[in-house]
Amino acid sequence: MSINKQILLAKRPEGMPDKDTFKFAETEIEKPRKGEILIRTIYVSVDPYMRGRMIDAPSYVPPYKLNDVLGGGSIGEVIESESSQFEQGDIVIGSYGWQSYYTAKEDEVRKIDKNIAPISTHLGLLGMTGLTAYFGLLDIGKPKEGETVVISGAAGAVGSVVGQIAKIKGARVVGIAGTDEKKQYLKEKLHFDEAINYKTTSNLQEDIAKACPNGVDVYFDNVGGVISDTVHANLNKYARICICGAISSYNLESGDIGPRIQTTLIKKSVLMQGFTLGDFADRFAEGSEALAKWLQEDKLKYEETIKEGFDNIPEAFLDLFEGNNIGKLLVKV
Repeated sequence: MSINKQILLAKRPEGMPDKDTFKFAETEIEKPRKGEILIRTIYVSVDPYMRGRMIDAPSYVPPYKLNDVLGGGSIGEVIESESSQFEQGDIVIGSYGWQSYYTAKEDEVRKIDKNIAPISTHLGLLGMTGLTAYFGLLDIGKPKEGETVVISGAAGAVGSVVGQIAKIKGARVVGIAGTDEKKQYLKEKLHFDEAINYKTTSNLQEDIAKACPNGVDVYFDNVGGVISDTVHANLNKYARICICGAISSYNLESGDIGPRIQTTLIKKSVLMQGFTLGDFADRFAEGSEALAKWLQEDKLKYEETIKEGFDNIPEAFLDLFEGNNIGKLLVKV
């Protein structure tokens, strides 16, 4: 227990990251001092936004520093406490990232209730991804009963929750994903009205039009690129576009250039708004309570893709860009 394993950013990637982007390191575990706790990591999250932080460029969060631990969501168990707020055995969540142990100040992490649901859900459905779906769809998309909601990246951690919330609100839901397995998951387990495999369709625009006979009222965009260009062609007047992610462009070495959407926005009076979860930081309690209630009422289901082993964290991260996961992708350390 004397060694802390860490994964550092070794170099800034150009294009797709690879194994040389990361560096493994070992350090001595720091004993907690007054007001601190020692955490043994159980789960770490891998998320698409982390790719953007590997670039030294201004964004909504600071870039990672070279040779520093890659920060991100982690869940762990308190194994030693010098804090009156935590005791041994507490399960906590924080953003201390890819390391097997962490000595945290008591205000760096928060305790989670391990009785509500499996603790891993606090990195997914009941955590950042669930809240992203909740606020992005309801505050920007504002789906009304009977409207049509289309979601790209629909079988991912955010998209799968978006679709289920849209169904709760009485919308018709169409998901776009990249495998027949995901398509089946969306329709059979999450009860989407329609699902489209964009990799096997011969004409995506025709398939979207067929799946959305009354047009598209809300588009929740997780991917950008050609898929989004195609959805835009089916938008209704006064449609709303929620820009959550653009994973199709994260590893491009040159700018992402495509059809211009301004004319569509004008002609159809469309609202298009990007957002990050931090925009809603003062309302996290509201979102968490709603998601937990729907989960307890069996109105929300979730899937997790869990890889095993600390050394497999970089591989799990790279899998995000291959679309190999259904639901939230985590690594059990």
